Amino acid sequence: MIGLVVNPVAGLGGAVGLKGTDGMVDEALARGAVPRAGERAALAVRALPADVPLATAAGAMGADAVRAAGREPELVVAGGATDTTADDTRRAVAALADAGCELILFAGGDGTARDVCAVIGDRVPALGVPAGVKIQSAAFAESPRRAGELAGAWLTGRRRERPAEVVDLDEDAVPAGRVGPSLYGALRVPLGPGLVASAKSPSHDEDPAAVSGIAARMAERIGDGTAILGPGTTVAAVGRELGLDTTLVGVDLVRAGALVLRDAAERDLLEALDDDGAMIVVTPIGGQGFVLGRGNQQISPAVLGRAGIGRLTVVATPAKLAVLGARPLIVDTGDDATDAELRGWHRLVTGYDEETIYRVE
Repeated sequence: MIGLVVNPVAGLGGAVGLKGTDGMVDEALARGAVPRAGERAALAVRALPADVPLATAAGAMGADAVRAAGREPELVVAGGATDTTADDTRRAVAALADAGCELILFAGGDGTARDVCAVIGDRVPALGVPAGVKIQSAAFAESPRRAGELAGAWLTGRRRERPAEVVDLDEDAVPAGRVGPSLYGALRVPLGPGLVASAKSPSHDEDPAAVSGIAARMAERIGDGTAILGPGTTVAAVGRELGLDTTLVGVDLVRAGALVLRDAAERDLLEALDDDGAMIVVTPIGGQGFVLGRGNQQISPAVLGRAGIGRLTVVATPAKLAVLGARPLIVDTGDDATDAELRGWHRLVTGYDEETIYRVE
């Protein structure tokens, strides 16, 4: 039997420009955030084999998502809250483990993974359905559909697992200009295709000369035009090259040599973009390869459409690409049509006079 726990408020802060949701649910909702964790959990459930028995937490913590996927859970444990806390998640996970679930699916982000790990450690296998703002842990599948497929294959086939690091953003390092994780433990996750290969690698592992070259080249291309700059140290270097005080973990809009929006939300970007569109500059998450849908949800399908999806530019140092071991870059915007349009081979900027062709899935 598979257990499912949903953190209903996971991911609320993403599109509205918050760096997470913990302690900021009311602010996220006030900014117009729309809950999506239940939808993403339902996508995972739909990908499970129809004969796999499901146990879940009540209401918004799981049962609603199971029923939205056209299934009926065989067992429902305590839960049901919409504005949940870490204690709610931990109680639900403990109840499912005690009920004999062989694998626990959890929909959320790194904070949710920390709660799951605190309860079960390596006692019961678990797998994350990506639904949070930032997902730097290696305990997640690449997408909700992949989570369901991997869970079903593990349950009905050869049950191979591996330990996966549970990490979260090191908030204390951001003011010093570093984007890196702190380790909180490990979970046993099913081994198979569609699993995130590793936790995010720290930004200080990148080659400073390559970053400088990328920044100089992109500053030339942007010039006096309009550009959306995503998070990450490589893109932050582009902002510095332009002489602007852009953010390290936020999304910014520059136009005509000026910083128009700093740490913008999706709504801000849509309002500020004009008919001429904008260049969009993003960099993959180190060690994972996610280009869109992780930590930059402000660059939504709507923003991509308004800016011009063909103007997306991915920048990455050769060292960052080498860590991927030829695995493709990944997009998970939450919109199938947008993801399909982005799928294929892209020209990446890897230095001042260096580019490479790389595959995106």
